[in-house]
Amino acid sequence: MRFMLLMIPKGYESAVPGVMPEAAAVEAMMEYNRKLQDSGILISCEGLHPPAMGARVSFSGGKPLVTDWPFAETKEVLGGYWMIKVNSKAEAIQWASLCPAADNEVIEVRQIQEMDDFPEDIQQIASDFASMQSS
Repeated sequence: MRFMLLMIPKGYESAVPGVMPEAAAVEAMMEYNRKLQDSGILISCEGLHPPAMGARVSFSGGKPLVTDWPFAETKEVLGGYWMIKVNSKAEAIQWASLCPAADNEVIEVRQIQEMDDFPEDIQQIASDFASMQSS
C-alpha cells in the first residue's frame, strides 16, 4: 500500500516568500528521511515553498479563477510530503510518529488510491486513458 504523509505546519499559510527552516530542523528531517530510505519504504519526498509563492485555481460554472496569495480564510496548508510504501495504515502511522516534527506541525496520513480500489467501469476508463498516453 502506498501512503502520503502530508506535513501541515501551523503558521505556514502566512509565511512570506523565501522563508526557510532552521538548519537544525533540516538536519533532523534529513536523518528521518535517511531512515525511511534505509528501510526501503521511501518512494519520494519533497518540501514545498510557502503559499505566498503560489496561486490557487478555483472553478465555478466550469470556468477557472486564478487567485494569487494572500488566500482568504486559509487555515492549513501543506509544507511538504513523503510518499511511502508499507503494508498497512498502522505501519504508515508508526513511521509518521517517528518524524522529528515541531510542536506546530501535524502529519496527515492518507492512503493512495490504487486501481484495484475502483469499480471495474472506472478501471476501464483509466486503462483507456493510460493506453492513449503510451501511444
